[in-house]
Amino acid sequence: MDQQQTETDDNEDMEILVNVLGPVEVTDAEGNPVAVGSRRRRELLGRLVAAGGRAVPLPVLVEDLWEDPPPAAAGTVRTFVAELRRALEPDRPPRTRSLTIETVGTGYALRIPRAHVDAHRFEDTLRAAHDGPDGRAARGLSEALSWWRGEPYADLDASPWLTPERARLAELHREAVELRARAMLDLGRGAPLVPELEAFATTHPWREHAWLLLAHALYQAGRQVDALASLRDARARLLDRFGLESADSLDHLERDILRHAPHLTPAPRDEGRLRLLTRTEATGTYTRLRSMSTVARAAAVTGGTNLVLAQEQRAAAVAEAERTDDPGLTARVIAAYDVPTIWTRSDDPHRSEALVAATRRTLHRLGPGASPALRARLLATIGLEHRGSRDGWAAEAAREAERLARDLHDPGVLVLALNARFVQSFQHPGRTGERDVIAGELIDLSTRHDLPMFETLGHLIKIQVCAARGDTETAQRHVETAERLAGIHETPLVHVLTAAFRAMRLATRSDDPAEVAHAYRTVATDLAGAGMPGVEAGLLPLALLSLRMRHQRPAQADPALDWGPYRPWAQPLLDLARGNLTAAREAAAVLPGPPADHLYDSLWAVNAHTAVLLQDRSLATQAHDALFPLRGEIAGGTTAMISFGPVNDILAALDQLLMRR
Repeated sequence: MDQQQTETDDNEDMEILVNVLGPVEVTDAEGNPVAVGSRRRRELLGRLVAAGGRAVPLPVLVEDLWEDPPPAAAGTVRTFVAELRRALEPDRPPRTRSLTIETVGTGYALRIPRAHVDAHRFEDTLRAAHDGPDGRAARGLSEALSWWRGEPYADLDASPWLTPERARLAELHREAVELRARAMLDLGRGAPLVPELEAFATTHPWREHAWLLLAHALYQAGRQVDALASLRDARARLLDRFGLESADSLDHLERDILRHAPHLTPAPRDEGRLRLLTRTEATGTYTRLRSMSTVARAAAVTGGTNLVLAQEQRAAAVAEAERTDDPGLTARVIAAYDVPTIWTRSDDPHRSEALVAATRRTLHRLGPGASPALRARLLATIGLEHRGSRDGWAAEAAREAERLARDLHDPGVLVLALNARFVQSFQHPGRTGERDVIAGELIDLSTRHDLPMFETLGHLIKIQVCAARGDTETAQRHVETAERLAGIHETPLVHVLTAAFRAMRLATRSDDPAEVAHAYRTVATDLAGAGMPGVEAGLLPLALLSLRMRHQRPAQADPALDWGPYRPWAQPLLDLARGNLTAAREAAAVLPGPPADHLYDSLWAVNAHTAVLLQDRSLATQAHDALFPLRGEIAGGTTAMISFGPVNDILAALDQLLMRR
């Protein structure tokens, strides 16, 4: 056996795994993290991974790691290499040759086997899938796609070497999604792909092939009308963007669908092969369930029915994962869905609480041995989902997630933890300053690490902060930035929220209540199809009430208005509008305390108004105590949707009542 063969065999026995399809991380064979040091060291490792086993000369490494290299840069790179070698080969005797990072001339080459680097393994799987049978391609690519944990090299700043490498891997990912879908369709198994392909086509609307795959899958799902509609939608987009009046591939598929071409619904050619695609052994189950959460995450940001379906699919995946009795699998399925949260009222409280319970059970079963990154994501999930309460354990979960994320120096985990801390900040009034700091860090982190969804979240929080402070001019600048990001990254929900801010801004400037009421009714129409019942329910009548209060008019006792969760606080005013003083006093006597969410100060503003009208000193005292920490702010402003005017004015009215004998 020659020396080269010996080196190959030695490397194949390595227990180190390098992952770059997400943040750069190294683990041992059991999945335990291997500390490789600072961001510069991780960037050096990533640069060697990107070279694909080829040697990278030292001058190139220096130029790639520093925009303006310091005088000692070459020596620093050599030090980084030595430290990486020690981290990757802790048992290597001193002064022996490294098996992981080889010195080649004046440069270095990574000698870790391709099967031990997720990006290389992904490329090899994709290359093999092009030539393999449909069933094998579908299985291999399903597993390969599950290796993606986010944007490649997610924890590294953009640089001249990294930007094209990220773009190359992203294109390979899109190619893998399409190739896997084609293999499944050729097996007649397109129906389960519909949610995934809907999200994929929406995310990449200019990829003609994505629309072809979606239409074909819809047809195999028995949805011929939807298949034709998707093709027409694709044709309209291409015409609008590129001036293409027709696309042969779209036209051909449309004709095939209309004539029910036999090749569109092939009979399963190999039942054994199909059984392999739906096996429920550990690997297949993991891939399928984690993919369900990943697809749900991609679909959620598009809003509407996709958001509703995404949340349902996520819940189903977590429930099924728990039934496997594998806490590690369950944890990763939960963690795969990292969608930003801007509102403190859950769209489906029962589903949220079921998810929180499953997450807490999973954390307990994993115990202290869970990886810090996974533990941080699970704790952040608890903080995000158990919102609108004053439960200290939920706030502590968010704080612990943040501590772990900061220790990890992982921006993808940290933005999730900061989001959880933002949600939990509503447990106590007067935390506008804290939310301002959180928003600033979200914007900074996301800008540096290319996390556009959380960058948008940061600007949305800034809008709320500025609206609460009455600084609508600064808020408007954040609105424009959020809308620009939403246009680039195709997140239509953002425009619904910014339209609500514009309605609120109009309410503070216009003397025409009818004009403002029309703006709010338009917002309510948009919200009705946005898939956010937690925001939508009861918002329109509350906004109209804020207008009437500001213009010193009685509440509108319109039976067509659905007050949703806010009826108890509006009820005394509705009774007064009907002339029933006794009923109004009875309703005021049993008012519940407003929840710890975005509407806390709005509902206390309503209570204060009720107290003044009823001359209810007890309720006035409660309202004064609740609103006093918010003096100097705008009541309702933290919603960036409705305004009940300055808190100071409300406090003054309450003071006037309370000083009377």
